[in-house]
Amino acid sequence: MQQLVQGIHRFQREIFSQDKKLFETLVEGQHPLALFITCSDSRIDPSRLTQTKPGELFIQRTAGNIVPSYGSNLGGEAATIEYAVAALKVRDIVICGHSHCGAMAGILKPEAVNKMPAVRAYLQYAEATRRIVEENYAHLTDPARRLMLTVEENVLVQLENLRTHPAVAAAIARGELKLHGWVYKFETGEVFTFDPDQNHFVPLAESASPQSEPHRSLPPI
Repeated sequence: MQQLVQGIHRFQREIFSQDKKLFETLVEGQHPLALFITCSDSRIDPSRLTQTKPGELFIQRTAGNIVPSYGSNLGGEAATIEYAVAALKVRDIVICGHSHCGAMAGILKPEAVNKMPAVRAYLQYAEATRRIVEENYAHLTDPARRLMLTVEENVLVQLENLRTHPAVAAAIARGELKLHGWVYKFETGEVFTFDPDQNHFVPLAESASPQSEPHRSLPPI
């Protein structure tokens, strides 16, 4: 806790004083560039990763960057998404998975979350991810590759869930919103995006298309 308090003092003394004008403009409202949906994992810092300033990202964090389909759970996730699209008019939504994801490991090994009933119940919103991996990639036995593939497939599944939200579907139909699927490898700093033309995740700098197609699954390995 002492480290957090010291960090606040340092922020007020050094960071805030240097960008005082920026922070003062924030009282006028927010106009974020995108809604950034990622995992709650403490190893991910969306603003640092994207080098954005306060007010530029609207961030939603859930275990496993899970987005419950509309109507299945009208809680904070649905409200955040609706507000970002309908009120803040974001033009882009990114769902960003990451390497070594504990939630995805829990999908592959359900017994690991048996003593965490809330976690176990929440992971049901990624049941399609589990089925895709179990039924289509049974031959893939390397644990690290299997986990990474699960992370990638889950990003695509959650993009499909995102499309079920009425505000999102309407904005896409008007051509006012684009969806993007990313995977971040925090141990290397690399970010991969799903490229529908190539039908797999590629380094972000090599992507030929700025828009993800959540209806497509990864090719068999």
